[in-house]
Amino acid sequence: MGTSSQRGYVTPRGKKWYGYFRKTVNDPTTAEQKTVRVAVILGPRSQMKRSEAREALEREITKQNGQTSDAGRVMNDSSVSFGWFVRNRFLPLKEANWKEETSKVKKLLIQRDLIDPFDKIPLENFDKFTLQVHLNNLAQTRSRDRVLQMRAYLRDIFVEAVDQDFLSKDPARKVRVPTQLRETDKTTLSWEQLRKALSRLDLRDRVLLELDMTNALRPSELFALRWKCFNLAESTMSVSETAYMGKIRPWGKTRKSLGVIHIPKNLAADLLRWKRQCPDPTPEAFIFPDKDGDFMDTGNYRKRVLHKLAAELELPKLTFQVIRRTIATLAQKKGTVKDVQGVLRHSRAATTTDVYMQEIPKSVQATVDSINSELRKRSTSVRERKPTVVNERLTASQFRRSQSVLTPNDTKLKSGVSVSN
Repeated sequence: MGTSSQRGYVTPRGKKWYGYFRKTVNDPTTAEQKTVRVAVILGPRSQMKRSEAREALEREITKQNGQTSDAGRVMNDSSVSFGWFVRNRFLPLKEANWKEETSKVKKLLIQRDLIDPFDKIPLENFDKFTLQVHLNNLAQTRSRDRVLQMRAYLRDIFVEAVDQDFLSKDPARKVRVPTQLRETDKTTLSWEQLRKALSRLDLRDRVLLELDMTNALRPSELFALRWKCFNLAESTMSVSETAYMGKIRPWGKTRKSLGVIHIPKNLAADLLRWKRQCPDPTPEAFIFPDKDGDFMDTGNYRKRVLHKLAAELELPKLTFQVIRRTIATLAQKKGTVKDVQGVLRHSRAATTTDVYMQEIPKSVQATVDSINSELRKRSTSVRERKPTVVNERLTASQFRRSQSVLTPNDTKLKSGVSVSN
């Protein structure tokens, strides 16, 4: 396989894009290396721009001449490793669609679960069996959502490898989700448990958690609230920013995350009380700041307040996620699915019902009892059948025949006519 470090060039010829690049090969007659120019058809001009033709040429050069790795080593097509491909070919394409903080998290997960175990393995060495076994092993130690996420990344990576002509066949196409997956946490609390938690807190933390519970706020939304967001006259709160990974962002998790939310009047009154006691009530100040006046860290608050409350009250678990899931579940009896979706500010109702709402055992029992009660009700649609009435009106001939066999008394009873002796 020859090598080259030049990038080549593209040019239009007729209705197609052509690419040219140099390639060093061994001369079979002299056994010496020589440089030749290679021309390739990249595609029709009507279907790709010059930049796309440029990318197609780069793929062809990598395929035929090899690609220099980060360490300066020349890799031919057959030795392109999984790690090199993901870092240099897959992630650069995906990062364009990821926000900065999201990109850090996703790259870390891909590094731990995929790159670390497969880093130096050539792409062409992968098969369905290898990938399925790896996914099965992940299912034993990772959460359900994590396994589903890694399966999606595996499929995306190998689809991209085929699309970029590094592979001719996709080994991940038929990899299945393992049947035995660890259950996703579905912990929910009761109204009484929520009330007990609130009763143990001082004004600031009680208002903070009551606001979080009432409106099912995400912690990134809760800790980014400023006093300018609070409108006492209208009993509303404007969610316009989020705090995440140490930064304030002017966007939310979904397109419906940001907006104006309703605050009950009693809670608005308590917010006003806290405003009069807080260190800095100016418009730009955070409603729930840390000791330095900055927004609070979610992890710190969870460990310092929520975990402590869970231990004191012997709750199964208390986190912002548990609170949000609990409110979605208990609110089933307070409004319609669309109402609950509006409270959680989900873009899709399916997210509300399939991910957050959990069944309430007593409610399920009541539903079963109600169904059976309906089945046991007496039917009102089917009327009771009346006894059949025999038509006793006889014809003249029938009457005469009956006289021959009936006694005078019988005739009297049958015809209703008095017969004299």
